[in-house]
Amino acid sequence: MIPSKVRIRPILPEDGPLIAEIIRQVLVEFEVPRKGSAFTDTSMEALYTYYQAPRSVYWVLTDGEELWGGGGLSPLENGDHRVCELQKMYFRKEIRGQGWGERILQMALEQASAFGYEVCYLETMRYMMAAQSLYKRFGFQYLETPMGDTGHTVCNVWMSKPLNGE
Repeated sequence: MIPSKVRIRPILPEDGPLIAEIIRQVLVEFEVPRKGSAFTDTSMEALYTYYQAPRSVYWVLTDGEELWGGGGLSPLENGDHRVCELQKMYFRKEIRGQGWGERILQMALEQASAFGYEVCYLETMRYMMAAQSLYKRFGFQYLETPMGDTGHTVCNVWMSKPLNGE
């Protein structure tokens, strides 16, 4: 059943395992290989702790009883300190297409600017066209090669967006 009173809030310690399960369910649904994807990220075992690091944040969608998805940002792994990465933005299929991705993406871009990042980077899969469409609407442009070294070797689409009006 689709929730009627969903809200966005920062991740809490008890959310970590639940949001990790949602992320993994979506990755399986989209047939993303486990190896070389977020599925096996070490951060998946401690999402709350991971996003407590400086210049990092993660939000979840909740109706007060269940989690429906989330998304966040963190410094780009093995990359320039001026670059953040939009990370782990996944939603249960029941709630997709209702504008929650747009809301979290807008929050992430605003927070990235507030943290002082100059560029927001992301990785996705070639066949995740709805996600790419969203990113393009927000001004992300395709890159020919990845930035940093996230370990997501199966991601074959890389995009970035300058922040702070650049």
